[in-house]
Amino acid sequence: MLKNLQARKYFYIIFPLFIGSIMAYLDRVNVAFAALTMNKDMGFSAEQFGMGAGILFFGYMLFGVPGALIAERKSPRVWLAIILVVWGAVLAFMAFMQNAMQFYILRFLLGACEASFFPVVYAIIMPRWFNTKERPAAMSLFLSSMLLSGVIGAPLAGWLLDVSVLGLKGWQSLFLLEAFPAIALGIGYLYCLPDWPKDANWLSPEEKQLLTTEYEQEITAKNAVRKFTVWESCKDKKVLKLCGIFFLWMTGFWGFNFWMPTVLKSVSGWSNSQMGWLIAIPMTIAFIGFILWGMSSSKSGEKRWHMALPLFMGAIAMAAGPFVTDPWFSLALVTVSALGLYIGLGVWWSYPTTFLSGSAAAAATSLINSIGCTSGWAGPYFTGYIKDMTGSFQGAYIGMAVSIAIAGLFLLTLDNGLVTVSTEKRYNAMSDAKKA
Repeated sequence: MLKNLQARKYFYIIFPLFIGSIMAYLDRVNVAFAALTMNKDMGFSAEQFGMGAGILFFGYMLFGVPGALIAERKSPRVWLAIILVVWGAVLAFMAFMQNAMQFYILRFLLGACEASFFPVVYAIIMPRWFNTKERPAAMSLFLSSMLLSGVIGAPLAGWLLDVSVLGLKGWQSLFLLEAFPAIALGIGYLYCLPDWPKDANWLSPEEKQLLTTEYEQEITAKNAVRKFTVWESCKDKKVLKLCGIFFLWMTGFWGFNFWMPTVLKSVSGWSNSQMGWLIAIPMTIAFIGFILWGMSSSKSGEKRWHMALPLFMGAIAMAAGPFVTDPWFSLALVTVSALGLYIGLGVWWSYPTTFLSGSAAAAATSLINSIGCTSGWAGPYFTGYIKDMTGSFQGAYIGMAVSIAIAGLFLLTLDNGLVTVSTEKRYNAMSDAKKA
């Protein structure tokens, strides 16, 4: 059994959430690989595919805040179990859709089910187990799952598109086979994911007291500055600024993720299977960068430049990408774009909980995620629309690069999200707990 408290928190809390994040990301973006054959089979235009890919985020916008509030007031463990089981069922139905309208409806429902998963983790679970200084590293480790899902999912998706399973077409097999792990994980959460440190049988009484004390100290420190109600948090100027920044960031992020395989294939002429394996290269590099970047932020306490600098780098690479004709140079730009768009996200999601807590944090984080993720419709749809209008991805990619760069500039106007619970307090709490 692991003896180190931090390692045990990573194993018992981060690891099951990490797997859930992989499921969420795979189930959200597998449509990008399905599109390589699905669009032709279903007769979808680029605009129709962009609409279906992005409409998922309207489900996010409508159901993120209510879901997170239910989880905060009841049980995050039970709520996550429910939504995982339901979204797995929705994904299975996608294997048997017949037309564009069914595609739109099922993608919307998938978004509604997934809407509160990440806000529940960011705003409810993480603060209960990791103090403010620890969260950038913990959040980055958790969110590096998105990159690992690309490393795993890209080769798997590329292979499935060329294989018929049980008489189904490749894209149908892709949806169906990825539904069952989500359902199984949801059931598993009921038995392995505690709601509070006091519920964890792998913690000693002293450790339970330590984590509880840290959490209470952080709440007290935040409330001493300002105690937010749910409504106050959702209309706070800083929260609204974060909503706008995340919208600009995600416009480029989702446009890149949903269209990158198509753009790279048009430049390279690589097969579906080759595409799957080669895209794993930038995802692996970004995966390593994600973890190291979060550790750097936790060690230094700096947040603004850890969020903004990668976006400036990604914007330059995205703007150049569609103008490159050499496939290997194009893959190199994809790698730089992935680094820029991904590695600051762990630091980003540690930021709202530096000044918000409880129901206010759950509501505001869900609002930021929901409004920001509407760009998950805007980015893919805008890219598909410009491609249909001009016959090229160049204009769309320049537009997304500008959006990302503006997000980086606004990030520099934020305060630095200084740590509210010091390391000294942490050790004092441990000492007090031992004396008790």
